[in-house]
Amino acid sequence: MRAATAVDPILLKLSGGRVSLPLGLPTLLLRTTGARSGEPREAPLLYAPDGDRIVLIASQGGAPRNPAWYHNLVAHPECEVLATHERSGNYIARQAEGEERERLWRIAIAVYSGYDTYAARAGERRIPVMVLERTQA
Repeated sequence: MRAATAVDPILLKLSGGRVSLPLGLPTLLLRTTGARSGEPREAPLLYAPDGDRIVLIASQGGAPRNPAWYHNLVAHPECEVLATHERSGNYIARQAEGEERERLWRIAIAVYSGYDTYAARAGERRIPVMVLERTQA
C-alpha cells in the first residue's frame, strides 16, 4: 500500500489528473504557492467530495502542528488540483468553521475513519477542515 500511495501522485501528475490507482480512497495532487517562499509546492492528499467542492483535512497524521500545505493555502488560497472524476482544475480554499466544519468532518470520516484517530493524537490542536471551491477561470 505504501508503494501505491507513493506512485499515485506521480500518475496523477503525469496524466494531468486522468489516471489514478484504484486505492479505494479518493486522492489528489494539490498544487499551492509556498507561504513563505512563494515557490510552487505539491502535496498528495486524500480528499472527501462534497458536491462539486473538495474537502481536505489538515491532519498531518495527528502531529502537533498543521501541515505545510495548510499554511500555504491560508497564505495563498488560490490552488490547482489534479484528480480523477473531473475534479482537476483551479480552486479557491477557505477554512470551514462551526456547523459547516462539523458536517464536513463527518463526511471526511465516512471516507477515511482514521481521521478520528488523528484527532485524538493531535491533542489540543483542532484539525483544520479546508474547503476548495472551483474558480470560474
